[in-house]
Amino acid sequence: MTFPPVGRTLAAAAFALACACASPLSLAAEQPAAAPVNDALQHSLDALAQRARPATLGIAVVDLSTGASARVNAEYAFPMMSVFKAPVAAVVLSRVDEGTLSLQEPVEITRGQVQGGSAIPSIGAHFRGERMRFTVEQLLKAAVSESDNTAVNALIRTVGGPAVVTGYLHAHGIDGMRVDLDEAGISRIFNGLPPGGEQPEHESEAAAAQRYERGYQAFLDDPRNRTTPDAAVAFLHKLVDRELLSPASTQRLLALMEAQTIPNRLRAGVPSGLRFADKTGTSGSLGKRTAAYNDIGIITWPDGRRVLVAAFLLDSSMTDKERGQLFADIARQVTATPP
Repeated sequence: MTFPPVGRTLAAAAFALACACASPLSLAAEQPAAAPVNDALQHSLDALAQRARPATLGIAVVDLSTGASARVNAEYAFPMMSVFKAPVAAVVLSRVDEGTLSLQEPVEITRGQVQGGSAIPSIGAHFRGERMRFTVEQLLKAAVSESDNTAVNALIRTVGGPAVVTGYLHAHGIDGMRVDLDEAGISRIFNGLPPGGEQPEHESEAAAAQRYERGYQAFLDDPRNRTTPDAAVAFLHKLVDRELLSPASTQRLLALMEAQTIPNRLRAGVPSGLRFADKTGTSGSLGKRTAAYNDIGIITWPDGRRVLVAAFLLDSSMTDKERGQLFADIARQVTATPP
């Protein structure tokens, strides 16, 4: 699937055709209906998208107090990476609301299911022996606040698999977001391995480099575990409006997002005195290229004003510092521009 470099004028028909051809489950655009455009913010975000080139930056922003929005490449599907842990947590908490799952229910994890690659590997760091049990509550904290890959994989197994997550989203009218794989499945694609495949023994450095290069491109081309920025904002909107969960579970998930232990991305540009509940996501890299660098969240002012923002950066060769600065500047523009 290809993406335009930047722009506020989007080819929705081409997007729909590309999704239908590349994916067994197409992503429908989640556009705001006749939402007023915040022209000043739109201009600023267009400039930031230009700055991100040749990478593709997708942004959707909606001010819930006025309905004003700004969007850049917001109808195109971007890889979510760990952003998907927020909707997975919503599905788990919906089961708690139904009474079919308890926060104190134990979930068994075997050593073979422990996965690296987490920002803070809380489960792996505390794992002892061949198998351990963790409560659903512990796994939710690890998955959302600490972005632990082992924890989210266990939660996905607990609810019945990735398709259950996508079904939940579609049932709530969020058609531009899909979950098809857990973190282990994403890792295999990125590492150029087939399903169930392991890194070949005695692989040469040259062969490994070729495999990683194939995996990186395969990840960029893969339509699974993607969302449009519009759909990500729709998820956040339905979450804060309590359309997804009970008031108690809504507050629990927002608190877990607010307690996220990665204080960068958009969060770095949110002024003090404002609250921010978010979920980041980051892919691996190939040389200077990073396939996915994301953040979605809810900014809340002391007077109750709320702004939803979703930002996704695809295939960037920026340095870590430059990417962080870009996302901080997005948040600064969002919070500094009048509604």
